[in-house]
Amino acid sequence: MLQDPPESNYDIRFELFGFPVRIAWSFWLGALIFGFNLVRGVDGMFLHSGDGSPGQLPLLMLWALCMLVSILIHELGHAFAFRQFGIQSSIVLYHFGGLAIPSSSFGMGRSAGRLTEKQDLWVALAGPLAQIVSAALLVGGLKVAGFRIEALAIVDSVVPLGLAKIPGVMEGDPITSHGLYAIVLFYIFPSVLWALLNLVPVWPLDGGRIMNSLVMINGGQRDQALWISVISAGLLTLYAFKQHQTFMGILFLSLAFSNYQMLQQTGRWR
Repeated sequence: MLQDPPESNYDIRFELFGFPVRIAWSFWLGALIFGFNLVRGVDGMFLHSGDGSPGQLPLLMLWALCMLVSILIHELGHAFAFRQFGIQSSIVLYHFGGLAIPSSSFGMGRSAGRLTEKQDLWVALAGPLAQIVSAALLVGGLKVAGFRIEALAIVDSVVPLGLAKIPGVMEGDPITSHGLYAIVLFYIFPSVLWALLNLVPVWPLDGGRIMNSLVMINGGQRDQALWISVISAGLLTLYAFKQHQTFMGILFLSLAFSNYQMLQQTGRWR
């Protein structure tokens, strides 16, 4: 599920900062699935306000665009980190987000497989960090303009992170423009949740790679990181199903199973 999807004639291709970028057709399908309930809720809120709504289709298009920018920033974080260590990479956006794929090296003997554990940790961390920083910059700009950030309360309603309790974020004027309100919500929502989802210690998510590097740096073995991954994925599976997040539950269940299979292959799982 998390592999580079096959190329098709419906993919969009371009270059950004010297990185080849491919947007697979399945990215738009994933954006529709992930954002439909949120868009429907925003559309209903706009209609209830009495000021009218642009409609679900325009809102879905705006959601997909915001999600595209957010995930592209995430993958650019990985890609720039690879470049920092002399490795060129390409970016693919698809139904499960995106991938930064090492493709060539700038120096002799340098490849993604030859990165040190500390370098690999930085590459894994750079993606979520870039995404969170971009959301923080948007929040900071809105606060300077005197607005309160209601989007953070909506994020908290999905995952109780306590973001709305950050001092000052819920103070200020409400965003009365439907367009600006939607842009802010549709950008902050995936930028925060997607980054944090990727930071959970489950392989092959960024958090799983970070955990693997931390275990290896501290003299541990890869199977220890895999055990952490299996347990974490199992707990997240239970949480997701308890919260009626069926898709997320299936995702983490499949990751728990694949990680357990990897443990069996190490021969040290008993």
